[in-house]
Amino acid sequence: MTDRPPSPLSSSVAAFRLNRLEKTPTISKYTYFHILLLLLLLITLSLSYVRTTSAEEILGSGGSVLLSEKYAEFNEPWAMTFLPDGHMLITEKSGTLLLVSADGTSKKPVKGIPKVAYGGQGGLGDVILHPDFISNKLVYFSYAEKGRVGKKGGVVARGKFNSNRDNPQLDDVEIIWRQQPKVKGSGHYSHRLAFSPDGKLFITSGERQKQKPAQDWSQNLGKVIRLNPDGSVPGDNPFQDKGKLAKTFWSLGHRNLLGIAFDKEGRLWTHEMGPRHGDELNLTVGGDNYGWPIVSWGNHYSGLSIPDHDTRPEFHAPEVYWVPTIAPSGLIIYSGTMFTEWQGNAIIGGLASKSLIRVKISGDTAQEVERFAMGKRIREVEQGPDGAIWVLEDKEGGRLLRLTPKK
Repeated sequence: MTDRPPSPLSSSVAAFRLNRLEKTPTISKYTYFHILLLLLLLITLSLSYVRTTSAEEILGSGGSVLLSEKYAEFNEPWAMTFLPDGHMLITEKSGTLLLVSADGTSKKPVKGIPKVAYGGQGGLGDVILHPDFISNKLVYFSYAEKGRVGKKGGVVARGKFNSNRDNPQLDDVEIIWRQQPKVKGSGHYSHRLAFSPDGKLFITSGERQKQKPAQDWSQNLGKVIRLNPDGSVPGDNPFQDKGKLAKTFWSLGHRNLLGIAFDKEGRLWTHEMGPRHGDELNLTVGGDNYGWPIVSWGNHYSGLSIPDHDTRPEFHAPEVYWVPTIAPSGLIIYSGTMFTEWQGNAIIGGLASKSLIRVKISGDTAQEVERFAMGKRIREVEQGPDGAIWVLEDKEGGRLLRLTPKK
């Protein structure tokens, strides 16, 4: 069988195919190379865009500009504290303590938290570390506890933190303080916690919306409490002749204290919600009476007036008060280097005001100097290890935000 010569048409087709095979690789390599460069450029631009635009700018009333970056979301977050390695412990009011990574991408429940009386203003509250946490691993936390016949009260407990990243837990949990007495209702637990520079534990104890206990020596409601870290009572507390329970008191005549912090001089500052307006920031001096419910810059919700502070000079008047209300929650006295001009200022979260408030403290006097409209109820304020300010928004879906100055 002889081979037939190719037809002109088949020769043309073969030539076309050969030409295509010869040219295509060169064109493909050129095209793919440029497509790859284009993709890399787009990815770089995209990442650059995210880094520069993911931070929201918040303008303060005094001209400062904050950059706000979201790190995570929570279900009714209430308080937070930083661990030495940069991780965070964050409480959710329903009863969950979470170990959160420094970048906010990991959240692991910490076992060992007792069942809390969740509802109203009650639930899991504050969380702080013992000053010697690195050596003793002690974590302190507060929560609302059920009693008999529907009565409730705040408690403070401590446990040893087992930092197993896959299964974190608190071991050897013990209650070291309780509100006395337990009462009906679910408001004004307060139960904020702070350690003083000399290692004493301070607890804010709200008057549980009962008013009169704030002036009662036989109840620890409406007081600031001072204890040793193990819950025992220091012998140098200011009230030594008012009964056994009163020996735990640092100050009295308080309403609902949701902020507590020490300044660099070791002085204690607290803030509390007034009734209808009249919120207060107080330099909280051992042995002083702050007047609630006898005096206030606010009025009762019913509209009934309350005598103003200046009518009763024997009571310690607030260093700053707010009418209308800001509904303060969360407090730091700033000591970092990121906001150098703010050192020694009080930074306060606002619930009803949906704001962050900066108060300048000068000696024993204080004055609001700037306010930032946050757009959400701010439940907690904390200073980070690098000097950034961190806040937790209130309610379901509350965000964890890191605030830094705009350069």
